[in-house]
Amino acid sequence: MNNDSATFTPSRRIKRADQIVDSIKRWVVVNGKQPGERLPNERELMAQFDCAKGTVREALKSLEVQGLISIRTGPNGGAVLVSVPYDLASQLLRNFLHFEQPSGPDIYALRTLVEPEIAAQATSLLSEDDLDRLDALVERCAQPAADFDERIEQRIAELEFHVVLAERCTNPLLAFIGRFLNDLIRDLVIFKKARLPEQREFSCANLDYHRQLMGAFRARDAEQARALMLQHMRSAEHFNIELQGQLEQRMLMME
Repeated sequence: MNNDSATFTPSRRIKRADQIVDSIKRWVVVNGKQPGERLPNERELMAQFDCAKGTVREALKSLEVQGLISIRTGPNGGAVLVSVPYDLASQLLRNFLHFEQPSGPDIYALRTLVEPEIAAQATSLLSEDDLDRLDALVERCAQPAADFDERIEQRIAELEFHVVLAERCTNPLLAFIGRFLNDLIRDLVIFKKARLPEQREFSCANLDYHRQLMGAFRARDAEQARALMLQHMRSAEHFNIELQGQLEQRMLMME
């Protein structure tokens, strides 16, 4: 660490604790630190940054809140690097977009770009257990929903189909974006539009595309999976534009 002290030099333009946070992040990246490795202890950090214990603790608390470290107590305690959990990263981004309220068409416009590549990359990596899981999710949506709760469960199953594919995608950025967009749909689309009359045509189209995709996955045909997923996303985008119009019309009638 002594050899890397230059990477710990903070900027003077921001709050001292935030300077320390930024410097520690740079140090982690420059030196290739990995989850499970320890940060220097409080005394070392105080000396490194020439600051009080309270400032160091404020910086460490900020890193902990961001999900980058875990602070352990006891004789062998201290700050340990951890991987930021997906759920935390997704929740923070969804909070950022909460009042922006992207529409279904907004989200599907991006899914049309992302999902075909995820499907293609995942095709050769899906295990038999994955395929069985996907089959079960598809068949959960095969019959018309008996009530509102089952309708929601089927929409979640449709999204979970895409989450399984994202989890097998080899590109971490594509995988994250794919999962994140599905979270957005669940939070900002499904529960807004669930009170509209059931869109059975939309549900049937989703079911048909998912069944066709299963054929491509079992045949390990990545190009066919890409082409089918593109058609699926364009179809879903079309339906969501119609749904958005219905939702806006209903809101106008309620005013």
